[in-house]
Amino acid sequence: MPPDPPFRPDRLIAASGGFLGPSRQARRIRRILELAASRPRFGLPKARDAVLAWGHSPRAYRAEALAQRRGAALWRVEDAFIRSLAPGRAGKEPPMGLLLDRSGVYYDPSVPSDLETLLSTHPLDDGALMARARVAQARIRALHLSKYNQHDPGLPPPEPGYVLVIDQVRGDASLSHGHETGALQADRLFREMLIRAQEVHGQARVLIRAHPETSTGQRAGHYGPQDAPAGGRVSFVDGAHSPWTLFDGAIAVYTVSSQMGFESVLAGHRPRVFGQPFYAGWGLSDDEDPPQRRRRRLTRTQLFAAAMMLYPLWYDPLRDRLCELEEIIDQMEARLRAYREDRGGYVAIGMRAWKRPALQAFFGREKPLVFARDPGAPAGGRRVLGWASAVPDSFDGVRVEDGFIRSAGLGASLVPPLSLAVDDLGIYYDPRQESRLERLIAGLLPAGGTERAARLRDAVLRSGVTKYNLAPGVMAQGLTDRLARLRAKRPDAPAILIPGQVEDDASILLGAGGPVRTNRALLQAARAAHPHAILIYKPHPDVEAGLRPGAVPDAATLADIVLDGIGAQPALALADEVWTLTSGLGFEALMRGRAVTCLGTPFYAGWGLTRDLGPVPERRLGVFPRPDLDRLVHAALIAYPRYLDPVTGIPCPPELAIERLAAGRAGRGSIRLRIMSRLQGALASHTWLWRR
Repeated sequence: MPPDPPFRPDRLIAASGGFLGPSRQARRIRRILELAASRPRFGLPKARDAVLAWGHSPRAYRAEALAQRRGAALWRVEDAFIRSLAPGRAGKEPPMGLLLDRSGVYYDPSVPSDLETLLSTHPLDDGALMARARVAQARIRALHLSKYNQHDPGLPPPEPGYVLVIDQVRGDASLSHGHETGALQADRLFREMLIRAQEVHGQARVLIRAHPETSTGQRAGHYGPQDAPAGGRVSFVDGAHSPWTLFDGAIAVYTVSSQMGFESVLAGHRPRVFGQPFYAGWGLSDDEDPPQRRRRRLTRTQLFAAAMMLYPLWYDPLRDRLCELEEIIDQMEARLRAYREDRGGYVAIGMRAWKRPALQAFFGREKPLVFARDPGAPAGGRRVLGWASAVPDSFDGVRVEDGFIRSAGLGASLVPPLSLAVDDLGIYYDPRQESRLERLIAGLLPAGGTERAARLRDAVLRSGVTKYNLAPGVMAQGLTDRLARLRAKRPDAPAILIPGQVEDDASILLGAGGPVRTNRALLQAARAAHPHAILIYKPHPDVEAGLRPGAVPDAATLADIVLDGIGAQPALALADEVWTLTSGLGFEALMRGRAVTCLGTPFYAGWGLTRDLGPVPERRLGVFPRPDLDRLVHAALIAYPRYLDPVTGIPCPPELAIERLAAGRAGRGSIRLRIMSRLQGALASHTWLWRR
């Protein structure tokens, strides 16, 4: 967060209507300013007020004149360096943060801005801050994050070995105020830059990167077809390439004052700079006209920490509060994943009618889903999306299934999910072929992944969040007393929790490959292996509700204690270890430090974290280094599923989903779905009893 201002103004005065308009952007800007200082309003400023100007926009002169006439401070506002998916002029998204500058503005070197003062005077030697900055830098690069983010990281890059010349839009304030001697002669500078790039680098190819708003036809740039004649050394970069991909193949980067120049510094380049942007003059660029005030030499990490962590006001729209850069990266990661995976659209097959609204919310933000019954329906260029248990083994599209932190209620009760597992290889509960989750567990963690997984696991344990988050139930005093008596009689005997499962569930049909395939057989196997153990049986909630098969009528004779109506969290608190076929409760037990024995092949078996009595795929046994619990948690709860905030309907990180569930803000589903669930339960119970 930026340092405290010299004074907190009594009021923020808007000199033009842009700050007070009805648009989403204007409302977001007002909210960020309100959280940082005060809510903007019209009025005549007094000495202890501040007047707001949007950078050096064409109407900024009104704020400048008003502040000077009334003796008030002038504060300039701009979008932060990570703004949104689409450019601001597209009008679809408000900014994720603001740059509130009380001295100048970051792109105008005529007077020192707050950012320049930070870079000049801040010690930038705090070890914790630098460590955070290094991780954030690495995450931004891995995610291909930039100011605007409608590029495609998967687009094949140009052949490496080129000089990258970065264009900018005509008339932008960063150009008209980006040179200390006055108005920037932009055409001359851009022309000189292109000529120099060709002169200095012999016969190397020169690629011109247009600004995103130029590429979409919203604003003109400085280069056109005449600058890249056919057959010459100079050409434009065609396609929505990621800036970070372009940096990887470049032998040199040329810029006037583009933010991409700053990003090229972070990517390891030493750009040749023809203007005086905020990142010039610190020893990290080759400056044609170096700012004379800037004498300090900085590292890339110091530059990043000041510009991305200390200077901006970052805003969390899901929690409605100011936040740190790391939370912006978390949220942009969720939004970028949804955008990049979904922008081509889907044909969805095997989807029950009650699931379709939730699937539309998850996957239809860019293009509405097209639902079809036939797996062979023409996709028309769209990807094919299928519910994992409803598609054949030969299905080669994207499979979907409930995530491991699903909802506050049962899927069989038609409660919509907060998370969905999305798999383009297989599906997590089918060990017959490699799944995307399996590949994530076997892979290495991204920068900061270990720490993030540990924090997330801690949040799960503190909040008591589980997959379904049903009411925990009341542990009958008789059961508690019985457990105490059993422990007194068998002080050395372990208390083993045995979670029941739905016996026709795909995870049993596909993942229980050994001789033990039913709840009753699991109880018998645990008793045979541990004759003196205290066996605690917990029926599956869907089975208890009468919605699915898997009841064990004689469970009370096979187990010492049967937990009817008891949630996963209190059940795990009773146990020393867990025996399971393929239940997700085994994963929850691992997160809570319990020993787990598997008689089937769940996704968490075979990595050295469990005792495996069932078959294990050879491909899991050969993974080295062996995954630890943090790698498992990161893969299963962060990298594999997608989450949707039930309050705002926006893709969100898992941390927020856990907060919503812990706070009881996970949603209940429509009245129509709740009625359907009751009818479904009554019908299922009647059919099951009739079959018996």
